[in-house]
Amino acid sequence: MSTLCRQYGVSRKTGYKWLQRLRSEGWEGLRDRSRRPHRSPRRTSAEVEALVCTLRTEHPAWGGRKLHHVLRGDGVLHPPAPSTITGILDRTGLLAAERRRQRDWQRFEEARPNGLWQMDFKGHFATGEGRCHPLTVLDDHSRFNVSLVACSNERAETVQQHLKHAFQRYGLPLRMLMDNGSPWGSDATNRHTHLTAWLIRLGITVLHGRPYHPQTQGKEERFHRTLTEEVLARQPSWTGLGEVQCAFAAWRDVYNLRRPHEALDHATPASRYQPSSRPFPITLAPIEYAPGDQVRKVQDKGRISFRGREFLVSRAFIGQPVALRPQADGVWDVYYCHQRVRRISFASTDA
Repeated sequence: MSTLCRQYGVSRKTGYKWLQRLRSEGWEGLRDRSRRPHRSPRRTSAEVEALVCTLRTEHPAWGGRKLHHVLRGDGVLHPPAPSTITGILDRTGLLAAERRRQRDWQRFEEARPNGLWQMDFKGHFATGEGRCHPLTVLDDHSRFNVSLVACSNERAETVQQHLKHAFQRYGLPLRMLMDNGSPWGSDATNRHTHLTAWLIRLGITVLHGRPYHPQTQGKEERFHRTLTEEVLARQPSWTGLGEVQCAFAAWRDVYNLRRPHEALDHATPASRYQPSSRPFPITLAPIEYAPGDQVRKVQDKGRISFRGREFLVSRAFIGQPVALRPQADGVWDVYYCHQRVRRISFASTDA
């Protein structure tokens, strides 16, 4: 026995085990056997597996980590580990193909709620009554969605109306970030619009992302992807804006109140958000500048006259007063309310 075991590279114990199987079961006893244990006392219960499958069916885009934290939040005493949940989804045919994306950007986050809101339109799509243009506004710190509206167009009046509702409900943010498209962006010469002028008048600092750099609004881009996966992709056609808005409203509650967010250590956006202490004003206060400012009224075509020359500011501020403050020799900064909107130079021929 010792010589045979050395020849075939097995222990004496294994050799005697095979010999005993041969004597008791014949040649069939030497076939490979499963190493699966006869019983699994720590196996996830059928009730919890059913909960996992139910949640996954309700939210097909949620993976093991999100489902683990939802089960824990729902009071499941010992929820399965995320890897175990992934195994359950795999066994039951509910596991989608994993997608891995390389991240070459660096994450940033506003320090407090309402320090920065991001705003954008998601790509429009067809309904039975026309095109739907989803308007989305997100708090940068908490990822809390403050506005999700199915709009029929992307005009400034439409955006302003829905922003008023958001401001009345949640207060005013300190800053708002948006891209350079209509209705809140324009060309490099007239970067501001009547909509952004209204926001500045409310005391909100307007920021525009770098052209052709969508990662500047990465949280909005990620929100749009989630909206597509969890709402839009689940229904191939829509009868009209009313049906879309009903779906948006129901999902918005899930997103803000129930869906764990990995960037928030699996907390919900609502747990990190609180309304702003700056209320939406009923009437706008008059525009006032410091005593030493050089104040000019923006004329037709968005220009001002200053020291014998005309300078372009922006058509968005026609009829409004702006203030000029000196910087270096011959260089002046132009302010509308609290925000610098232009820099002019007497040395430049671009006026």
